[in-house]
Amino acid sequence: MTTITPRQLNDRLLKGEKLHLLDVRTPAEHAEIHVPGVYLVPLNRLDAAQLAGVNGFAKDQPLYIFCRSGDRANQAALKLEKSGYRECHVVEGGTEAWTNAGLPVERGTSKVLSLERQVRIAAGTMVLIGVLLAQLASPAFIWLSGFIGVGLTFSGITGWCGMGMLLAKMPWNQRGGEARCAA
Repeated sequence: MTTITPRQLNDRLLKGEKLHLLDVRTPAEHAEIHVPGVYLVPLNRLDAAQLAGVNGFAKDQPLYIFCRSGDRANQAALKLEKSGYRECHVVEGGTEAWTNAGLPVERGTSKVLSLERQVRIAAGTMVLIGVLLAQLASPAFIWLSGFIGVGLTFSGITGWCGMGMLLAKMPWNQRGGEARCAA
């Protein structure tokens, strides 16, 4: 797995190179904003065998992977490389860095919270509930806050977030319509 900056990738696209772009964010995130020509397969549904059946996504062809900021793209690249993809390139900083660089994007009309913000809101709410319940109901509820703390620490160390994977499956993150295939 290698990385490429948004500007380097855009320069290659401007030269007319036919590149295969993959977005592994949720459909709702994709519907809000995405790089033109990117093909959407959310990380929680990424299947290397099915992707190989999509036009141009052969295991021996370079693949450029986007997410919001880079973490999910790294996970996708590792998964795809384990399945035989030889040239996975993670776009540094993801769609967020692409947008911040002023590169072309397609914007939808929907506004969604990023998966990262949803995780922070859910974790913070659960910690607060645990502390309140420990004060008002039973001291044993403090373990809810401790459990969330352990989960966040594990996520920070490993890059794998169970709460994020669960939230990605929620109905509000599945809306956004059909994504177009990179041609």
